[in-house]
Amino acid sequence: MRVILFGATGMVGRGVLHECLLDPEIETALSIGRTATGQKHEKLREIVRPDLFHYTDVEEQLSGYDACFFCLGVSSIGMKETDYRHVTYDLTLAAGEVLARLDPGMTFIYVSGTGTDSSERGRSMWARVKGATENALLRLPLRAAYMFRPGAIQPMHGEKPKARLMRAFYVLVAPLIPLLLRVFPKYVTTTERIGRAMIEVAKHGAPKKVLETQDINELARTIAP
Repeated sequence: MRVILFGATGMVGRGVLHECLLDPEIETALSIGRTATGQKHEKLREIVRPDLFHYTDVEEQLSGYDACFFCLGVSSIGMKETDYRHVTYDLTLAAGEVLARLDPGMTFIYVSGTGTDSSERGRSMWARVKGATENALLRLPLRAAYMFRPGAIQPMHGEKPKARLMRAFYVLVAPLIPLLLRVFPKYVTTTERIGRAMIEVAKHGAPKKVLETQDINELARTIAP
């Protein structure tokens, strides 16, 4: 299996990449992002580019892939809705539409978050935008698209959020996350479980298109460590 990964330098993306490089059925993992991962592996290929809205110049490198794991995202804190929509909805669909044309047999998996608003009419700005993004991806002419909505996430292999505010938050709550994972399995997952669940869905599909934290954890258990 050949996979494309967006956001491999972020906390979730790094965890997903870690699992991709471990999985024996994945022969190639292509990372696309604004910065290099800093990793070296025989499976890993990278496209580093400042513009993630246009892909005309690299389209020939994007054909022949079986799955896309889209883990790229930004915090909505302090952002206007138009700006947040541009770097969330517009950026994600720019990639999704190109891949749907080049690789229509692909499975596309998008990381949004718990509380995402599928109605696109709620009070929460970020949830409306994420909901609109999910809905648009589900309409693309792909073999399949799935939406991952994790809640609290425990980093497992040294991953860290890129945003300074989120890094500070994780420093404060990190000691509590393992306990929360045991006590509230419906609301807490790990970067490892997200990666394993994505790989499982890419290989075998899932019973529903929108997967909450508990669904992610259950799918991850089907892949042996």
